[in-house]
Formats: sequence, structure tokens, C-alpha cells
Amino acid sequence: MELRRLGRSDILVPPLCLGGNVFGWTADEATSFRLLDGLFDAGFTFIDTADVYSRWVSGHEGGESEAIIGRWMKARGNRDKLVIATKVGGDMGLGRVCLKPDYIVQAVEASLARLQTDRIDLYQSHWDDPDTPFEEVLGAYDGLIRAGKVRLIGASNLSVPRLFEALAVAAREKLPRYETLQPEYNLCARAGYEAELEPICQANGLGVITYFGLAGGFLTGKYRTPAGAQKSVRGRGLVNKYLNPKGLGILAALDEVAAARGATPTQVALAWVMARPSVTAPIASASRLEQLGELIASAALHLTAGDIARLDQASAWKE
Repeated sequence: MELRRLGRSDILVPPLCLGGNVFGWTADEATSFRLLDGLFDAGFTFIDTADVYSRWVSGHEGGESEAIIGRWMKARGNRDKLVIATKVGGDMGLGRVCLKPDYIVQAVEASLARLQTDRIDLYQSHWDDPDTPFEEVLGAYDGLIRAGKVRLIGASNLSVPRLFEALAVAAREKLPRYETLQPEYNLCARAGYEAELEPICQANGLGVITYFGLAGGFLTGKYRTPAGAQKSVRGRGLVNKYLNPKGLGILAALDEVAAARGATPTQVALAWVMARPSVTAPIASASRLEQLGELIASAALHLTAGDIARLDQASAWKE
């Protein structure tokens, strides 16, 4: 399997990252273990989670996903064969985003304990905290890297001006810089990344780990009519956003390419993201065992230049 470098680091990852947001939520622990086993056995050794997963579920406190991953790694004895990414800064009970140095130091210890490991390969700022200067945020990460508790840092959901500022502060103060960025990116949501974030990432050699590669499930082709979308809570939220002439045109292009390649729309949608030269790996989740094959097949699917052009045309965001 092709391996790709995370930013300027020496960490190599497969072209698809397993999203851990479902563990302990839509996938119980036993199912989560089977999903992790299946992807690991197929060579997918890159897992992304966050301390806040899955605090939004009634009765959960956050950390459920990390804890399941930690118990799985301990049971399998495979920690050294994995690249583990997690995040800090989401609301874990403070009622706000927080990246203050003391909080980061406290949060990393909690994540390490749940993951049952002595280091985190990629530690990411989940959300921007404009009330905490980057000098303090990156300074806290510097301490963790020096202590061997974190190997690499990244950021998720940073605006263009704030990404520029973070990189400038790191260079000026000789602090660790964000080596990766985690933006939303898929066939239905291209402009936010391609217009300004992508050029910055390419110019600075940042790794890019994208999320929502299937547009919340819309690009699987399951939701093609308002009536069909009403069958799913997630589907209902997509009706006004994607179920429109452009969205249907994207599904038609996916159908066309999938038929030509003997694949499915899901596989084609993820393969399209993986084919983007600036993207290191999209994040994709599975909550059922039958979904594993789709993820594995997507990484092996080779799209031709014509396939990509067809999909680019259907999803074009520039006039």
C-alpha cells in the first residue's frame, strides 16, 4: 500500500484514515473492536479520534472513543504499529473551547491514560481558541514534544488568517509548527479548502487530513429524494444542503464513474479525495462491518484523469 508523509515529519501513513468518532456511539465496543481489527488487518494503521468523542451522547462524558481504542490496542499489543491522532480543545465541560497551556497539559494526560499509551503521534488543536495567543498554545505543545508525550502537532478548523498567524508565530518564536491541517473537504464542499487553504498547505508542506469525505453520507447515494432522506436523522439535515440540482448532478457523475470502474459511489467519492495531490488522507468512519469493504476498496481504486475531470466538472465551484 502507498504510504504518505505527514507534513515534513518522518511519520508515514496509509492514504485513508479511520475515523474514531463512532466508537462507543453508533458502534458499540465489540463492534468497534471488529472494525478496528478489519482495517488493521488490511493495512490501515492510521486512526483519528478526539477527547470530546462522544460527549454529545446522553450519559457520555467524552473520551469514550479514546478509551475503546486504548483497550483495543492493549488487547492486541499493536500500539507500535499504529499512528494515533487525537485532538484537544473541544468543550469537555468548560462550556467553551480551551487551548490554554495548563488545560492542554491536563488534557493530554487524560488522553494518554484513556489510550493506554505513553505518546500521541499527532496531537491536534480541535478548534481555534482566539483568547489564547499562539505563543502560549505552541509553547505548551513544545513542552509535550520535548517530554516525548507528543510526536507531532496539527490543527483542525483553522481559518486562513489564523493559519497564517500560527505558522508565523512558530517561525518567529522557534516553536513547533502545525504540521497538518484537518479541513472539511468533499465533492459537495470544495471551495472552503481549495480557494485559500490548499495553496497555504502546499506552499508550507503541511499534511492535509480531510473530514466529511462522504458529505455526511450524501455521496453514498442513499439520499436521492426528500422522502428517502427523511429515513435518517443525518439524511434530514442534508436535504436543503445537498439535495438540489447540483447535488443530484454530482451523484449522477459518481454513478457514471462507479459503473465504469466496477465500483460504488462511496468508493469513488473517497478515491477522488485521495487523488487530490495536496491531500494526505481523508478520514472515513464505519459503524457496521459490511462498510469495511467499501473503505478498503476505495484506497485501491485508481481513477483515470477522465474520471477525475468528470467529477471535477460536476462539482465545480468556480464559474
